[in-house]
Amino acid sequence: MDFAFFCVNFGYSKADYNALTPKEKAFIMKAYENKTVRESTLLRDAVLNAVSNAFRKKGKSFKKLWKKLSQPISEEQLEEDFTIINEVEKREGKAWIELLYRGMNNG
Repeated sequence: MDFAFFCVNFGYSKADYNALTPKEKAFIMKAYENKTVRESTLLRDAVLNAVSNAFRKKGKSFKKLWKKLSQPISEEQLEEDFTIINEVEKREGKAWIELLYRGMNNG
């Protein structure tokens, strides 16, 4: 039964499955379980949000699914980031800006 699970969900061959230790199999199964729980929780939250938005009172604004959490950046981090940007621009030029604008215009 375990081999069938690994074959169907992960595309493992019999040799791949036999190469795994019991501990590796347990870790893979736990990671798969965590992924399944996370995805179903996200789906539940999205459906609940959609239903509450569909039945909201007239004139009331929509509830957002994701709340933006902005955290202030420290001066030290800002200086570090600018130092890295300046180093990259010295090495590679400012072609990254053109790529950014080109990507924004195409999207």
